[in-house]
Amino acid sequence: MVSIVEALSFLDSPTINWKGIVIGLTIGQYVFETYLEYRQYQVFKNKSPPASVKAEVNQETFDKSQKYSRSKTKFSIFSSTFGLVQNLAVYKYDLLPKVWGWSGLFMKSISHLLPGFMGGVITQSIIFSSASQILSVIINLPISYYQNFVMEEKYGFNKQTLGIWISDKLKQIALSIVLGSPIIAGFLKIVDYYGDAFTLYLMGFFLVVMLVGQTIAPILIFPLFNKFTPLEDGQLKTAIENLASSQKFPLKKLLVVDGSKRSSHSNAYFIGLPWSKQIVLYDTLIEHNTTEETVAVLAHEIGHWRLNHIPIMIASKQVHFFIIFTLFQLFIHNKSLFHSFGFFNEQPILIGFTLFGDILQPLECVLSFVENLLSRKHEYDADKYARNCGYAEELSRSLIKLSTENLSSMNADWLYSSFHHSHPILPERLSALGYVSKEKISASTEEEKKEEKVQVQEQEKEKEAKQD
Repeated sequence: MVSIVEALSFLDSPTINWKGIVIGLTIGQYVFETYLEYRQYQVFKNKSPPASVKAEVNQETFDKSQKYSRSKTKFSIFSSTFGLVQNLAVYKYDLLPKVWGWSGLFMKSISHLLPGFMGGVITQSIIFSSASQILSVIINLPISYYQNFVMEEKYGFNKQTLGIWISDKLKQIALSIVLGSPIIAGFLKIVDYYGDAFTLYLMGFFLVVMLVGQTIAPILIFPLFNKFTPLEDGQLKTAIENLASSQKFPLKKLLVVDGSKRSSHSNAYFIGLPWSKQIVLYDTLIEHNTTEETVAVLAHEIGHWRLNHIPIMIASKQVHFFIIFTLFQLFIHNKSLFHSFGFFNEQPILIGFTLFGDILQPLECVLSFVENLLSRKHEYDADKYARNCGYAEELSRSLIKLSTENLSSMNADWLYSSFHHSHPILPERLSALGYVSKEKISASTEEEKKEEKVQVQEQEKEKEAKQD
């Protein structure tokens, strides 16, 4: 029986211009994604809010949301154009073999400092990857600066200082090198040791990496960027603990993260092992929501846990890995591919996988589409779970608040949404929850926000007084 690799051996033909193919695929991907952005941009020109939230969202808030969304779309198009120029420059000037060669020279220059087991292709690959990441961060610094200190600042979301921004960049580089190096080494060692039978072993390796990452990230990595403090005793803590107990959710800790020091966006999530979970609330979420609305958000998150969405997503990711690694066998020994990009004397596995990723772009687009479909279904299911727990009204109100406070897009082009949205947009979620438009929920002006906050605090005090 002929294997797939043997059947497609013609892909290694020296007549194939792989550089031209990769450039064509890269430009094609850019054109397609820019077309999607254009379609979405037209939607952001709508003048009226969707009927499902017309009573809740006033015209001023909707106009600001549309303007913010248009700004993000234009920024996204500019960023992708900048990325396209970078990629084309890498191909045109054969920067991959040059950086690979420089990595080898650097490795030799520090060979006297390296342990005896280091100094081969794996070490050179780690140096190459680290250098590429550092160069990428440096080149994209202006883009990142504009996003945070111009665009986000303009709409009142950026709260981080220049010092925090620089510190975050340095931490990200350090973590990518410290954590990425053993992963790259493990990947290359498995491919080298098992030959063309590496697929299942790589799947197992990355499954372990994901599970270990979910375990150590909350303990070792997250605290490097944010401060986590226990939620203070009070009505909110009691309500969350009662919900967790009623749903048999293995809650161990309730934490508040100081997300407001970087952004005014809100969120909530849970982390930890299957038998020991930690719920994390953004301080901005607590500030903007009532107790019932915050508990409703957590009912949604517990729904993800109860419905086994995390194991399902991990399984889908394993299928993704299987497809990628199986197809990678077609290119790992493809001399024609390496020669097209200036690698005539050697065929580094890491370089081959990098080039393969560029060739894989159309398939990745399809896989991303399928994964987003699954993710959106999970969001609907978690919303339904919260509704069945009796929080349909509170969750709807919280979603409206989150959307208006974050200036989230309230309209979406169907094609753009299919390929890019992992979550349904607000009107779609409200419709699924059976919410009927009633009255304005979220304030839009600073004065209204202050008045609303005072009213909420007074209501909370009255409830606590009655309970006492």
